[in-house]
Amino acid sequence: MHEERQRGQLVTKVRRELVAGALLAFCAVAHAGAPPPFSPELFLDWDDLRDLLRQQGVDFRFSYVSETATNLQGGDQQLWRYTDQLTFWGALDLQKLFGFPQARFNIVITDRNGRNLSTDADLGSLQQVQELYGRNQTWRWTEFWYDQSYLDGKLDWKVGRMPEGDDFGSFSCEFMNLTFCGSPPGNIAGSYWYNWPVSQFATRLKATFAGLGYIEMGAYAVNPSLLLTRNALNLGNPAGTTGVLAPLEIGWLPSLHGLAGSYKLGAWYSSATAPDVVENVGGEPLAIAGGTPLMRHGQYGAYVNFQQRLTAPSGGDSSRGLSVFANATYADRRTSVLDSQVAIGLLYSGPIRSRPLDELGLAAGETHVNPRVADVERLEDALDDGTTEASGYAYEPVPVQSSEWVGEVFYNIHLRGWLDLRPNFQYVAQPGGVARSASDVIFGLRLAANL
Repeated sequence: MHEERQRGQLVTKVRRELVAGALLAFCAVAHAGAPPPFSPELFLDWDDLRDLLRQQGVDFRFSYVSETATNLQGGDQQLWRYTDQLTFWGALDLQKLFGFPQARFNIVITDRNGRNLSTDADLGSLQQVQELYGRNQTWRWTEFWYDQSYLDGKLDWKVGRMPEGDDFGSFSCEFMNLTFCGSPPGNIAGSYWYNWPVSQFATRLKATFAGLGYIEMGAYAVNPSLLLTRNALNLGNPAGTTGVLAPLEIGWLPSLHGLAGSYKLGAWYSSATAPDVVENVGGEPLAIAGGTPLMRHGQYGAYVNFQQRLTAPSGGDSSRGLSVFANATYADRRTSVLDSQVAIGLLYSGPIRSRPLDELGLAAGETHVNPRVADVERLEDALDDGTTEASGYAYEPVPVQSSEWVGEVFYNIHLRGWLDLRPNFQYVAQPGGVARSASDVIFGLRLAANL
């Protein structure tokens, strides 16, 4: 009895300290690149303290994820490159803590380190072979938001600092190539659609219809200043906001013959002004005629995504089975160098009966370069007769870009409830979208520890 009283006093003390603000010291990971869910298991429970805190409404987690890759073929030299991410995540159940019904608060801080094989080996690829790298290798505020549900969860409102990809076009990050990881709009419209780990001030409203699906809409501040390292831990809104990104998504969540599915249709519009990818103010190709870029008001795009469970063992472990997914994303050709991306794939959970928590993944995808950009590249080549007589040097043709094709296969080895090891192979055809470029063959290894 005495020990239980002491434990209760300790929990109360810790909870008060967290509510006062010390929770920021405990934030932990929810995702690496895109958010895989935490296991309900707690590897480090600290003599049941963390479990007791969760019962009181305070949860904190942390994770370490690394991606190591080497180019077996392609690039200008063979290299090994390593990058990692630490994530600190904390959540407050405000109903348990203060009696605020259906309310919660979320905090995430991330830290990225390491180098990038795509750049260092000069692979020339449009999509990174290590999705975990990017947006500067630094500490960042990734989430800081309040969420309030109404009508027993039928209506949900979220406001604060958050990435677009957490709620719109949200997709898992099972694969290591960026083509198959996270919210696809951020892969081709990343100059203003900020995925994890970058966040901005935003609000999102979501209505859920039981047995059918949902509809949601949001408003996100477009502020390129948030990409700068000096603003990575700035919880304010530094000068530099250029507009508002307004996404809309409709989701259908059926259960077909008892197999769960998710079908999403989304679109977005950004009020920010951006330069045309080709033309100057005179309507001529900027790369040839020079001058001042033509500024376009507004940027837009659309996407579709579906994931469908195809099989499940009868009378067996419901977590095992085969699923299929497909993503297709389009961005406007006035302002986007990359105008579309398509990805399809299969995920098989528990391919070996004795290892039900392992996973096998196979995917293929295309990232397409805006044909307006390719037309100018062809024009540049046509304007030269094969030599540059004035300088005496032979003319180097401008590479004409079209599509980059990527395939990836991985096998995830679930070593412990908190530890996964995932070797993978990637094949990149026409890296950079250039037909005459040699293909890249990549071996990668991801390590993930969720604590």
